[in-house]
Amino acid sequence: MNNPLLENTELPQFSKILPEHVEPAITQLLVEARQTIADKLQSGGPYSWHNLIEPIEDKEDRLNKAWSPVSHMNSVVNSDAMRDAYNACLGKLSEYSTEVGQNRDLYAAYLSIHDSAEFAQLDRAQQKIINNALRDFHLSGVDLPADKQARYKEISQQLSKLASQYEEHLLDATNAWHKHITHIDDLAGLPESALAQAKQAAEAEGKEGWLINLQFPSYLAIMTYADNRDLRHEHYQAFSTRASDQGPHAGQWDNTKVMEQILALRHEKAQLLDFNNYAEYSLATKMAKTTDDVVQFLEDLADKSWRQARRDLAELKEFAATEHKLHDLQAWDIGYYSEKMRQHFYQLSQEEVKTYFPATRVIPGLFSIVEKLYGLQISEIKTFDSWHPDVHFYQILDKTGQLRGRFYLDLYARAKKRGGAWMDDCVCRKLSSAGLQTPVAYLTCNFTPPTGAAPALLTHDEVQTLFHEFGHGLHHMLTQIDHLGVSGINGVEWDAVELPSQFMENWCWEKEALSLISAHYQTGETLPDALFEKMLAAKNFQAGMLMVRQLEFSLFDFKIHQHYDPSKGGRIYQILQQVRDQVAVVKVPEFNRFAHSFSHIFAGGYAAGYYSYKWAEVLSADAFSLFEEKGIFDRATGESFLHNVLEQGGSDNAMNLFKNFRGREPNIDALLRHTGIAA
Repeated sequence: MNNPLLENTELPQFSKILPEHVEPAITQLLVEARQTIADKLQSGGPYSWHNLIEPIEDKEDRLNKAWSPVSHMNSVVNSDAMRDAYNACLGKLSEYSTEVGQNRDLYAAYLSIHDSAEFAQLDRAQQKIINNALRDFHLSGVDLPADKQARYKEISQQLSKLASQYEEHLLDATNAWHKHITHIDDLAGLPESALAQAKQAAEAEGKEGWLINLQFPSYLAIMTYADNRDLRHEHYQAFSTRASDQGPHAGQWDNTKVMEQILALRHEKAQLLDFNNYAEYSLATKMAKTTDDVVQFLEDLADKSWRQARRDLAELKEFAATEHKLHDLQAWDIGYYSEKMRQHFYQLSQEEVKTYFPATRVIPGLFSIVEKLYGLQISEIKTFDSWHPDVHFYQILDKTGQLRGRFYLDLYARAKKRGGAWMDDCVCRKLSSAGLQTPVAYLTCNFTPPTGAAPALLTHDEVQTLFHEFGHGLHHMLTQIDHLGVSGINGVEWDAVELPSQFMENWCWEKEALSLISAHYQTGETLPDALFEKMLAAKNFQAGMLMVRQLEFSLFDFKIHQHYDPSKGGRIYQILQQVRDQVAVVKVPEFNRFAHSFSHIFAGGYAAGYYSYKWAEVLSADAFSLFEEKGIFDRATGESFLHNVLEQGGSDNAMNLFKNFRGREPNIDALLRHTGIAA
């Protein structure tokens, strides 16, 4: 049987990849990777970059390029067979990773290169890879006795499987709930675009009427516009209890035990390595130095934001009572009355704004902005192998015509696709004797799809999400680092990895940029000045509430890892309540099970690291403030950011790269100014 995962093609052959290809390919590539390490160590030295590190990197790159499309397809076109194939390999990959990290001969070989005369001759990126590797050997338990190494390996495999199980529970719970509406009056208040989407969803199921579900565009439309309060309550309850012991599918895909096991195993893993807790372990690869630094940073921001958040909520309650005679504002009312209030005070309708942001205008406009900033040309490639008809494929050329990267764009929500938005690497930049391997990225969102002949219309929040993920993509694709371990986002401290993404969001608020990304989907008219002024006036509407909500997530994540006590268990909702008492202003109902769907920390890479969004937002706001001084399309400033940040990948510490661009360390003032919160 020909196996497309074993054919070292330039791009994945998605249409040919079947579940039965996965395990044989990964098994074979793991055998080859292990054999390469054994062969290279057999000589006994002296070891060098070229006779040890480079050949191992080449083999692991081959493994990554086979696993990447499998992992991606499991997220975006999930099926039982692909899920089984994916899960069958998780333990094998985890075992290999731990085995390499605990290989004392390999560690000694890396150390010998570090201590040799050759080390001084290596470039900065190569030195960083070796230093990172030596750190990671220790974080993998290379110093542990055999029994503890075995336990570490066991924990790592279990954590890998539990993260996948958590994500599967959430996907299944999200797909399980829907509500068939047969009377249009039940959907009163919904705009035409949302009604058309619900009708299209019903038609796809062969039903009359309208179908609403827990995919985010459907949920957001109900929460924001549905006049029917009982429907909002029902939808909110279904969404906020996914994969839990509460709600319409209580206990069916319950993540309670999974979360407890994850926290217990993370804590045990950290203690095996002599950290007090997993939060300390997490910071070993981040910019932040101590757990106290992180907590103080978050609590300082909370102190600066809390009064405004309370004022935001008080104003919303007063508005709901005065204008709509509602005196018991609940969690499922917040979005609805916030939208009413935005329209009342700013005459700003999110639905009106959407009409100026068709995807057919936003995407080429985004490319134009990047072209102006960095001198790049982005064009679509029409012929390519794909996993779904929605997907588009593009290439990026620099001003000399050199190919810098390519990316897949998969924008719309659908069944069997994981929720949220993300960038992931498909192929990483690497220079070898075979030539230059240019990077390829996946950019994935869950926007409302087009209905009928009309293009997809994006909310301004969705426009910002697209810019955010594209910022990650540029970080991956524009790298000029030729060594795999620190090219693109590889090797970047996790609390700095959001800098390029949040940085890109700023252009969504600049008039000069908006003229490039906006045009009414029917008339072609650019966003009117009057509407833009309303958007600006409302930009920081409820900024305090939004800030403390993000701080609630960040503090909760950090504290459940920092204060884990094996004798007491995870105390997940107890700690969440303590954090809410400290920073939150909106009270949520008893049945709310937010943590059961917080996949960033239980199934993603953000465990004891969700604070990174706020940490990096300080960097991104301060970086953008230089463009505010020089001009948002100032080419010299753009090229400085390109050369000092985007192209450098993880080849230097993030703080050094930031200072090279900004000329100083970051300060928080720009973030507070951008969010309208007084310092």
